[in-house]
Amino acid sequence: MKIGLLIAITRELEAFLQSGEERTEEIVAGRTVYKTRMEGHEIYAVCSGCGEIDAASATMLLIVKYGCELILNFGVTGALDRSLKVEDLFVAEKAWHYDFDITAFGAAKVGQYEEYPDEFIPLDADLISLVTEKIPGIRKISVASADKFVENRETKLKLAESGCGLCEMELAAIARVCERSGVKCLSIKCISDAFDGTGADFEKNVKRSAEKAFAAIREVLKAIK
Repeated sequence: MKIGLLIAITRELEAFLQSGEERTEEIVAGRTVYKTRMEGHEIYAVCSGCGEIDAASATMLLIVKYGCELILNFGVTGALDRSLKVEDLFVAEKAWHYDFDITAFGAAKVGQYEEYPDEFIPLDADLISLVTEKIPGIRKISVASADKFVENRETKLKLAESGCGLCEMELAAIARVCERSGVKCLSIKCISDAFDGTGADFEKNVKRSAEKAFAAIREVLKAIK
């Protein structure tokens, strides 16, 4: 299967680059695309850059240019729940684009796109079930996603009211582009900064957390036929 691997930042990308497979590289639309084979699949990996716009454009590149049939995303994330700890591992069930707001035009909720019944963009249920079956201890979770690194505790509590347990900066775009393109999408996240965490905690933990998320992605690749 042709699979796109979308990674937001270079420190997360390092987990993939250090995996040991031979690969080729080409620069397309200002981004380096890495081609390799992994667990029997043809893999196209790209570091999108941080934020929803970069993530959306990189996702479309993988789908349109390379014909990827599935987009896998892995990376680190912040916690909105006090009980969650650094290096806890999750599979995203749905994403809330919380800074998308067209309620002035009649949308029912902040973050709601007109074709969805609520404010959440769903990810592929079959793949999520596969992940929970194959990776012991991984948990399903809803993710709040927007172009903001969230440190403020009051903001975290407000976001958590939606039912989301994590916050990050790319998944809403990835899930939205995949859904619109008819391509399946899966995202595995590992906490780098807990509820009381800051940007400094992110910097301290990003490498270990990214490596743990990528290890889970490898297990997913083994299970996908």
